[in-house]
Amino acid sequence: MTTPADSEPWYKDGLHFKCTQCGNCCTGSPGFVWVDEAEIQAIADYLGKTIGEVRLMHTRPARGKVSLNEYANGDCVFFDGKGRGCTIYPVRPKQCRTWPFWNSNLDSEDDWDFVKTICPGTGRGDFVPFEEIEIRRSAIDL
Repeated sequence: MTTPADSEPWYKDGLHFKCTQCGNCCTGSPGFVWVDEAEIQAIADYLGKTIGEVRLMHTRPARGKVSLNEYANGDCVFFDGKGRGCTIYPVRPKQCRTWPFWNSNLDSEDDWDFVKTICPGTGRGDFVPFEEIEIRRSAIDL
């Protein structure tokens, strides 16, 4: 996000991120993982299930959209607590693929610094150039 119309985003020089597969973004407080029909179909194909079965067993309506289900403790229904990983990783929703490069995390350096406190891969690891950040940021509005 830019402040004045003529300024560049604070992250214009790129950022660092490398997923540590800690599972923090898949667990904890209740929330939403928004999915669209194409993502539900990809999950169904990956699991060898019908799209209807995935909708029925793994999604729920919320705020006029569709979200993946979660367990009572807030963990994503596709999070494997023992293995600390995503059971649908190759077809995970774009919300998951684009983390932590969401608008809400890129609004300010303070927002990014907060994400660093909950995600050990944020601010570390691989260099992600501005162009790639913009692609991920624009994929979903969170």
